[in-house]
Amino acid sequence: MVPHFGEAKSHGGALLASPMLGTCACPLLEVRPSRGLVDEKFQIAVENLPPAHKVTLHSLHQSEDGDFWEAFGFYVSDADGRVTADRHESLGGTYEGVEPMGLLWSLRPVPGSRTGLRLRKKHVASPMVVCISMYEGHVSQRFGELVALACAVTERWYMGPGVRRVDVREGGVTGTLFLPQGPGPFAGVLDMWGGGGGLVEYRAALLASHGFVTMALEYLPADESRTADIEFGYFDAAFKLVQEHPLVARNSVAVLGLSFGTSVALSMAAFSTVVKPRCCVCISGSHVHPINKPILSVFEEIKENFQKTRFDENNYLIWRDVILPLPSEPSMKVDVGRIRCPLLVIVGQDDQNWATVESAEDMQKMMEEAGNSHLLTILSYPGAGHLIEPPYSPHIRASNFVLRGDKVIMLWGGQTKPHADAQEDSWKKILEFLQLHLYHSQDPAPLARL
Repeated sequence: MVPHFGEAKSHGGALLASPMLGTCACPLLEVRPSRGLVDEKFQIAVENLPPAHKVTLHSLHQSEDGDFWEAFGFYVSDADGRVTADRHESLGGTYEGVEPMGLLWSLRPVPGSRTGLRLRKKHVASPMVVCISMYEGHVSQRFGELVALACAVTERWYMGPGVRRVDVREGGVTGTLFLPQGPGPFAGVLDMWGGGGGLVEYRAALLASHGFVTMALEYLPADESRTADIEFGYFDAAFKLVQEHPLVARNSVAVLGLSFGTSVALSMAAFSTVVKPRCCVCISGSHVHPINKPILSVFEEIKENFQKTRFDENNYLIWRDVILPLPSEPSMKVDVGRIRCPLLVIVGQDDQNWATVESAEDMQKMMEEAGNSHLLTILSYPGAGHLIEPPYSPHIRASNFVLRGDKVIMLWGGQTKPHADAQEDSWKKILEFLQLHLYHSQDPAPLARL
C-alpha cells in the first residue's frame, strides 16, 4: 500500500472580469490530491465555465537550478461547463488526447532557456512544486504575460510520509539509505545509477515510499576527475550494508541498476561469491564490459571505441555504436548464464545512447544456451529512449553530458508520448517484480506487508 499524504484540495482563485466570460463568472480549478508521491496520479477538474468554451491548462515548475519548465494542453468544456483531464481530451499543446498526467510528462524548458537541460530532483526531502493554471482560449506562448482564470498548486514528493533519509559513510561505502515507515522487517534494494556518476537519490527515496529499504549508492564522481579506483568488492560491501541492516530481511535483497549500473548489477549476480541477490532489475544497460575488475579499467576499455561515436543533424552525440557489434569473446561480457536469480531487463527500442536492444537479445540467447532463460523477463518498449525514469518524469531526448572533460549534448532517444507510457508501465512492473520476488520470499522471518 502506498502511504498517503492526505486529501487536501487545491482551489484556484476566480477571475471575475474576463472579456469572454463576462463579469460574473467564477471558474474553479481543482487538483486532487494537492500533495502526493511523484508516481501517484492526480485529478484536474475545472467547473463553472460556459459550455463549449476553449481554455488552456498550463503547468509551470521551477527546477532547483532555477530553470523554468512548462507544459500545456488545449481543452473545450462540456455541456455542463466542465473540463476533467482524465475524461476530456487535449486537442493540442505539448500533449494530445485523454492524458491526465500530460501536464507533467510533457514538461519542457520554457522558450529562451539554456540548452541541454535535464530535470532531476536533487533534494528529495523537499517536494517538486508545480503550478497548474487555466487561461482563456487556446494559447501556446507568453503565459507569463497573461492573467490566469484560476490557479492551483500541487506538491509531488519522492519521500512519502515517515520515510527516513540516512547518510551512509561506512566501511569505505558512500551512499544514502532510505528507510520506510514502520518496524519492518522490509525487503532491501541496492540502487545504482549510471556513468554520469554522483549520488542520485530520488529513485531510492521513491522505492522506500513503497516499502523497500533502499540505498542509493555512489560509486563514481559526478565529473571526469576519476582517479580513485573502485574494486568489485565495493559493491559486495554496499550490498552487505543493506542486507545486514536491522530493518531488512537478509534473504530478501535485490540489486537495481540503470545504464552502467546494469553492468554492475549483472556482474554482482553472476560473479559475486560474497552476496546473492534475490532478484535483479536492469534498466537501459548491457552485459558488455563485466565489472569483475577495477571500474577505471572498464572505462578505459570503453574509451578505446570512442571513434565509433557519431553525431545527428543537431550535432547531438550518438553513443550506442561504441559496443557494436557486440563482442563474441566471452571474457568481454558478463556470463549471464551463471545468474541464478530472477532478472528483469527493461529497454527502449529508440535508445540512442547504448545498444540495449541488441544486448537484451544476446543475453536471452546466452541464457537459453545455459538453461536459465526461465529466470529472464524482458520489457522492450517501442519509441522509448535511454532515460527510463519513474512515471510522469519529463521525457529528456537529449541533454548536457561531460565526456572526456568536454561538455557535449548526448542524444538519449525516445519520443515523448511512447516514452512516457514506457515509464509508467515499467515502473508498475518493477514494483510488482520486487514485490513478487522479495516479499514472497522463503525467508523464515515474516516480512512487513506493503
